[in-house]
Amino acid sequence: MKALIAAAAATIALGSAAVADEAAPGIEEFRIGLLGGENASDRLRSNECLRVAVEEQLGVPTKLFAPADYNGVIEGLLGGSLDLAWLGASAYAKVFLTSPDAVEPILVKINVDGSYGYHSIGFTRADSGIENLDDMKGRTFAFGDPNSTSGYLIPSIEIPEQGYSMKPGEFFGDVVFAGGHEQTIVGVYNGDYDAGVTWADGLGAWEDGYNSGALRKATDAGLVDMTELREIWKSKVIPEGPIVLRKSLPERVKLEVTGVVASLESMDPECAYSVMAGEVKGLAPIKHEAYLSVIGARKAKSE
Repeated sequence: MKALIAAAAATIALGSAAVADEAAPGIEEFRIGLLGGENASDRLRSNECLRVAVEEQLGVPTKLFAPADYNGVIEGLLGGSLDLAWLGASAYAKVFLTSPDAVEPILVKINVDGSYGYHSIGFTRADSGIENLDDMKGRTFAFGDPNSTSGYLIPSIEIPEQGYSMKPGEFFGDVVFAGGHEQTIVGVYNGDYDAGVTWADGLGAWEDGYNSGALRKATDAGLVDMTELREIWKSKVIPEGPIVLRKSLPERVKLEVTGVVASLESMDPECAYSVMAGEVKGLAPIKHEAYLSVIGARKAKSE
C-alpha cells in the first residue's frame, strides 16, 4: 500500500508539474467546499494550507467555503458552485443518487496501518454511569448531521439491528441531531446529551482521540479531555469517504489538483495532518465502486 501511495503521488505530481507553468485554462477561480464537523472558523483555518497549495498550482484565485451543514456542500457540488470537497461516504452517495455525473472520486485517506476505513464511535462521559447501549434506556442520544455517514447513516442502521429502536421514546428517551461532529462531542462532554456518535479511525490511543478523526480534532483543539469520555459502541468498518472533483472541470485542472492533494502528506506533513484530521499514511486513488454498499444503504434508507 505504501508503494502504491508513493507511486500514485509521484506520477500525478510529475504530470501536474509539467503543466503548471501558466494558469489553468477554462476556469477563473477554484472553490473548495468544507464539509461540516467543526465550527466554520476552525474548518477554514485547518484547510488554509490546502487552499494556498492549490492556488499556487493552478494560478487562479482559490477560495474555501464552509457551509453551516453537510447539505450546503452537497448542494454546492450539485449546482456546480464548488469544485472540490472531501465527502463522507453517505454524502457522496447522496450526490451520486441525485446526479450521477456531478462529481468523480479521486483520492481517499489512508490510515497509518494501510487501511482506508474508519468507525462510528458511540461515547459518553466517563462519570455518566453508562457502560454500553443497554444503559442508554430512557436517555438522550445525539447524532451529528442527517447526511453524515458515521454521524447518522451507519448507526441508524446498525444500532436497530442490535435491538435498540431509533424511534424516540421506544428505547432511547430522545434521539436528536446536534448539528455536526464537533457539536456532538462538545455537547456530550458538557452534559447536554447522555451520549452521542462521531467518527475515528479506531487506531492508536483513546486518550489521544485515536490517530485521526473528529475526536482527535477536538482533542488537539483543547475542546475535550478524552480521559473524561468513555466509548460505549463501535460500528463495523466504514469505507473512508472520497475526495471528489466536479466532473465537468477541464481535465488539466483535475490532473493538477489531484497532484497537489495526492502529494500533501509527502510534501507538507503538517498540512496533511491539519486537512486529514490527524495522522495518515497518505492518500491513494479511489473509484466509485468502493462506495456501492454505502450507496445501496443510503438508497434503501430513503425508500
